[in-house]
Amino acid sequence: MTRRPGLLTYGLLIAFVLGSAAPLYWSFLLGSHTREVAAQGVPPLLPGGHFWDNAQRAIDTVPFWKALGNSVLVSSVTAASVVVLSTLAGYAFAKLRFRGRGALLVFVVATMAVPTQLGVVPLFILMSELGWTGTMWAVIVPWLVTAFGVFFMRQYLLDAVPDELLEAARMDGCSQIRVFWHVAAPAARPAAAILWLFTFMQVWTDFFWPLIALPHENPTIQVALNQLQSGFFKDYSLVLAGTTLATVPLLILFVVAGRQLVSGIMQGAVKG
Repeated sequence: MTRRPGLLTYGLLIAFVLGSAAPLYWSFLLGSHTREVAAQGVPPLLPGGHFWDNAQRAIDTVPFWKALGNSVLVSSVTAASVVVLSTLAGYAFAKLRFRGRGALLVFVVATMAVPTQLGVVPLFILMSELGWTGTMWAVIVPWLVTAFGVFFMRQYLLDAVPDELLEAARMDGCSQIRVFWHVAAPAARPAAAILWLFTFMQVWTDFFWPLIALPHENPTIQVALNQLQSGFFKDYSLVLAGTTLATVPLLILFVVAGRQLVSGIMQGAVKG
């Protein structure tokens, strides 16, 4: 018999939801008031009527739409590439037997311990020699596959795809590519959905490398938002109105794909 959640459970869930939504509401709240009210410290708890005025000022101050398009392009391409390449590599490490597999996996995992900042200078020199500095290639190509993605998919596929099923497919005459496509890839969908979401959000919020690799007039959205707060006086209503606008694509993503993502996560949990 399944017990229904009690009031304590519902209370904790409501508190968690309110706590998670509070930063977004705070950004919208400050962005909806004038800069004089926003600079006073704690504003009224109800939104003002100046959000669209502040949003229009943010759009006029920086190349907002161009930066938003750049972030959508970079995040979409990178997330798709990470899912495809990490699933292929994770399948190879989990289910194929080849010489040096263990040492190569240790090397891949060890690269996760290297701080990103340590590789910035050599990466910038490499991008410069390739002639990609200042282009979208410089912020897409270095992250087409990640060590975390490979390790994450390898760990998932170890148990999600039985070896007996792969052997049966091979005995039926399937090539290695067909075994991967028809057996491993469908089983990997729950983990691939989670990896796609995490990668998209990580690239969308990345600030450090796009700030170095892209010029001032061709930024991603996070770099463009940083340009709103130049100078000694910070116009919080302007910055937070722009920040709220930049969050809208992520909210649309969760509304459109949320059910599929949750379904994938639950499917993976049941299998686990």
